[in-house]
Amino acid sequence: MSALTQKNARKEENDFPLPCYLLPWFYANKRDLPWRRNKDAYAVWVSEIMLQQTRVEAAKEHYVRFMRALPTVFDLAACDEEKLMKLWEGLGYYSRARNMKKCADRVVAEYGGIFPRDKALLQQLPGIGEYTAGAVSSIAYDEKNPAVDGNVLRVCARAEGDFTPVDNVRRRRELTKKLAAVYPEAAGDYTQSLMELGALVCLPESPKCGACPLRGHCVAEREGWQSRLPVMPEKPQKKRERLAVFLLRAPQGTALRKRPAKGVLAGMWEFPNQPFAGFSAAEKEAEGAFLRTSLLDLGIENFTLCFKKEHTHVFTHLVWEMTAYVLDIPDMPPSLPVFSPEKIRGELSVASAFRWCLELL
Repeated sequence: MSALTQKNARKEENDFPLPCYLLPWFYANKRDLPWRRNKDAYAVWVSEIMLQQTRVEAAKEHYVRFMRALPTVFDLAACDEEKLMKLWEGLGYYSRARNMKKCADRVVAEYGGIFPRDKALLQQLPGIGEYTAGAVSSIAYDEKNPAVDGNVLRVCARAEGDFTPVDNVRRRRELTKKLAAVYPEAAGDYTQSLMELGALVCLPESPKCGACPLRGHCVAEREGWQSRLPVMPEKPQKKRERLAVFLLRAPQGTALRKRPAKGVLAGMWEFPNQPFAGFSAAEKEAEGAFLRTSLLDLGIENFTLCFKKEHTHVFTHLVWEMTAYVLDIPDMPPSLPVFSPEKIRGELSVASAFRWCLELL
């Protein structure tokens, strides 16, 4: 069957994830997640921002800790950046946290600390796009605004037998409009039911069609197209970079420095580092010369190499192949900020790409 025929091979009725199928299933099967215990718009918003680039299991502990420290939008607006970055540590994509602070400032200043329920107004706030605005307005306020994310796109592509690539903007807009037309009064529950179906049953690999409330109403299940849908865009090849990281241990403590205000991991703490080509086991002399030159650039003349360790850190579009050199030095140059390992672990927001180095101190 051709792709065009496949795309149009849909039922005229009962081919869409309607509330009558999803809501009863959702009420019987939904997970007990900490952000579902409070429909306050601030709590919903915090969870949605965290979940943008973070798995549910990884986000749960961070969410509880974050809400305990900053239970209201007023607390977030008053929070200093170092504390906020420490609370966000381990979640990555730190620009999310900075945008949250900007958003909280606006909500306090312009709306008296109450998030607007209108989707268009929400989208005017920093860091809130169409998906997050739909999620907050529907879950917190039961507004009939869809929140179309990857899970929802997958569910609907399979239910309808739609071979349009999921990154097609027109398709997303059409789907948002079509979903809005079937939204029930329990809008927030319906939004979450679509998300939950994609997370628990309509999985990217090996979907659990036998447990799906849409079984018998899903084109992909009927035609055997589950592995072919949704149609995903081709992923660009990740850029690879090598990085030498210097863990400098002196009597005063360990050196850290701030990353530039723009770019990857902007403004986060890191161990001193620099790009390099790497060395084979036979290049001991060249590696020694590299270390001497690099450390002289940092103001360090005397050092003892204790050991080194390799590590790979994967970003969305970038891979860092890192070599950490653990070095004892007699004195820390004044140009490098120095901290105790306890302060680094407990108070400073070390970029996630460098947190593995803490185990080496």
